[in-house]
Amino acid sequence: MESAISPFLHPALDRLGISDEMRHLMITPYREIKFGLPLACHQGGLKLYTGYRVQHNHSRGPFKGGLRFHADVNLPHFRDLASVMTWKCALVDLPFGGAKGGINCNPHELTCSELEVLTKRFVDRLDDMLGPDRDIPAPDMGTSPREMAWIMEAHSKDHGYEPGIVTGKPLQLAGSAGRLAATGRGVALVTRWACENLGIDLQDARIAIQGFGNVGSHAAKILHEFGAKIVAISNRHGGFYQGSGLDIPGIIKLRNEADDDPALQQIDFSAEEISNEELLALDVDILIPAAIEATIHQDNVNQVRAQMIVEAANLPVTAEADAALQERNIPVIPDLLANAGGVTVSYLEWVQNRQRYCWKESEVNNKLETTLHNAWKQMSESAQSMGISRREAAYTIGTRRVKEAIELRGF
Repeated sequence: MESAISPFLHPALDRLGISDEMRHLMITPYREIKFGLPLACHQGGLKLYTGYRVQHNHSRGPFKGGLRFHADVNLPHFRDLASVMTWKCALVDLPFGGAKGGINCNPHELTCSELEVLTKRFVDRLDDMLGPDRDIPAPDMGTSPREMAWIMEAHSKDHGYEPGIVTGKPLQLAGSAGRLAATGRGVALVTRWACENLGIDLQDARIAIQGFGNVGSHAAKILHEFGAKIVAISNRHGGFYQGSGLDIPGIIKLRNEADDDPALQQIDFSAEEISNEELLALDVDILIPAAIEATIHQDNVNQVRAQMIVEAANLPVTAEADAALQERNIPVIPDLLANAGGVTVSYLEWVQNRQRYCWKESEVNNKLETTLHNAWKQMSESAQSMGISRREAAYTIGTRRVKEAIELRGF
């Protein structure tokens, strides 16, 4: 079965005239790890979960990538996501390679103590493969600063105090100001630049966001501050639509006061209930898929009516859907840049940890904006000069930088 990323990756490699041998080297992960994680459940009995870590490429720096706790993950899934991280770090010009991993569990069905045991056991299994100069995990779907604190603690037992082992940590444990909101902030910033480039007035622009977790909610908050109208949001339970614009600050406040991941229907405000599929088909200026992979695919792409799509999730638009959107002249701002705010501030957190020094949030946010804007200009200029899509330009820049690093270091 072909990788979900191959249709995006191979044209960039073709464009660079990369040999078959170099192509194989760039695509093949450096290391793939799969291991069992037994857990004695609080209700009695034993359950066996599976842990994964795919270390894709480290020619430009240590492996870097999130940990996803989700029931549907598997090795091919993480292989694709690790590859995306490689090209993303190269596009944004961070000194990292790509990795991804996690556990095939539903964190909503586990107690806090069970999650802690699983997380720390995950670190024990990987042991010396992790480290601030080797492989640096971060939060992803189903994980948060809490799990990152557990990772730091588990690693410190045998390796001493080294906060740079993991990013996305709580502020009290050498985390970085601005990290929690970083991915969503990056989505909002890239959306603003794309609107300027495409002649869309962000003031009062109508935006639908599918996925209202950490990324989607922070993107909504900042875009609302920019003056946009967030007319629809959703999470795994369903969503809401209000043509005049939703009260995003009020919704976030109520959501944060509720229990873990409540259904949006439990939040009391006046709006029309809609499904996730209905949200994707809304007549809006901007559609932001911020949940999972393959949200927009060949079976629903013709229902999309947005003027522009900004990929806040990883690989939310399939290759078939991307081609269909190009035919309809609907621009897609690719995930390689749109959601790179998280890894950018993870890099800044790692730098602060290595220096044993903290920056103010305003300084972190300024560095984030500068880094992403430089990448945005390079991607846009390449797309225009070469007559290709923004996604094709992003992959071309990323793969070229990785190829150059491999050749400079030797084989």
